[in-house]
Amino acid sequence: MTDLHRLSIRELSEGLAGAKFSSRELTEHYLKRIAKLDTQVKSYVTVTAEQALAQADAADAAIKAGTATALTGVPIAHKDIFCTQGIKTTAGSKMLDNFISPYDATVVAKGKTAGLVTLGKVNMDEFAMGSTSENSFYGATANPWNLGHVPGGSSGGSAAAIAADLAPFATGTDTGGSIRQPASFCGLTGLKPSYGRVSRFGMIAYASSLDQGGPMARSAEDCAYLMNVMAGHDAKDSTSVEKDVDDYVANLNGTTVKGLRIGIPKQYFNVAGLDADVKARVEESLKKLEEMGATLVEIDLNMTEAYVPTYYLIAPAEASSNLSRYDGVRYGYRAENPVDLMDLYKRSRSEGFGAEVQRRILIGTYALSAGYYDAYYVKAQKVRRLIQQDFLKAFESVDVIAAPAAPTTAYKIGANLSPVEMYLGDIYTIAVNLAGLPAINAPVGFDKDNLPVGLQLIGNYWSESQLLSVVHQYQQATDWHTKRAAIAEENA
Repeated sequence: MTDLHRLSIRELSEGLAGAKFSSRELTEHYLKRIAKLDTQVKSYVTVTAEQALAQADAADAAIKAGTATALTGVPIAHKDIFCTQGIKTTAGSKMLDNFISPYDATVVAKGKTAGLVTLGKVNMDEFAMGSTSENSFYGATANPWNLGHVPGGSSGGSAAAIAADLAPFATGTDTGGSIRQPASFCGLTGLKPSYGRVSRFGMIAYASSLDQGGPMARSAEDCAYLMNVMAGHDAKDSTSVEKDVDDYVANLNGTTVKGLRIGIPKQYFNVAGLDADVKARVEESLKKLEEMGATLVEIDLNMTEAYVPTYYLIAPAEASSNLSRYDGVRYGYRAENPVDLMDLYKRSRSEGFGAEVQRRILIGTYALSAGYYDAYYVKAQKVRRLIQQDFLKAFESVDVIAAPAAPTTAYKIGANLSPVEMYLGDIYTIAVNLAGLPAINAPVGFDKDNLPVGLQLIGNYWSESQLLSVVHQYQQATDWHTKRAAIAEENA
């Protein structure tokens, strides 16, 4: 079968269970596509063909034995920020180019238990710091919709692999929009769960109070299947929440759009730099939801101007602390022939980290330094609480909040935006991480250059089922999530 990559996760699950094709056939199909097409997209850092085929054979045996789960035998790509036992885990950095993880992240381990087949590890901005996937030691990943444009970041490899049909779905992480923005740029669905919903154990840390893993796929239904595997309490993660996990697939039709109150923050639609095509597509999608029975309610989110400065104090401060462990002594890159210990530290870090990572470490170290800690970091944490309260007040009158996922469509590779321009591009996504809320991106059309546009829906705490359900209803009434880039239509 030459069109296996066009099947949804549900169709793959049913096809495997019904013996229409084997997991080995499906895995070989994806490996052939990767070998043929990824030289253009550059989404994979490591392809684990031998291991994938062994996992596929084990999955086929489990299916025959009647011990399979819904996802046994389905291939997946993991963002290269999740530790994978015996496989290189780099976080897109020279610092970890030689790091072979001795254990699996909880998300990876849960995937193995569910019978998922790991195709490999996909590219990302170094240590998840970036919005383009250009900040990688392994080079830039291309957007399948236009190979001259970026796929977004930091989960750009995950997004590009799915959009080019080089994996049916993938794991991503979101510290300030790193699932939602690349999903928007690549015409995909991507869910950032509530903080604490998905284990962070074995997920290489950027900013510990903001990082959260989540699913990326073509549709809300596909994401729901992966959320059923990823979500849940983990005793190995002290920030993981002990709360019952929904059956996200069973709940896909659990929320009716009729009567749903969608908050429209007037501040979000008056942001300088909001592209006219993005604004138009998002407004059209909201009109469609209104036709389906939703009520649009104008709301105020008065802390909007505080999002970027607050985030870019807290995230770099936590990065400075988390990345202090990479010192050339214990593991990772080590400078050659150091003259003394201080030279080892200095050169290992300056040679091992890229420019953006060094920039954020410097900002964060400054914010945490004596004399500035109270003025910057502590004040930012106080403003963070005000941002959270702003959202909670809004949720007293609405069920979900709508916004663009990004103010523009995908940038050109090598656009060389200044750091400040790049940071301002996160205006719609970072507040969700500061508040710990769940949010989802759904594809809602294209701009004049045929680049995808995304609608972001933000929910109250633990409302992942509701967000997936609302997007699923929208996707039953529209076909944007079924559109494919030309490269995805190619057969291997």
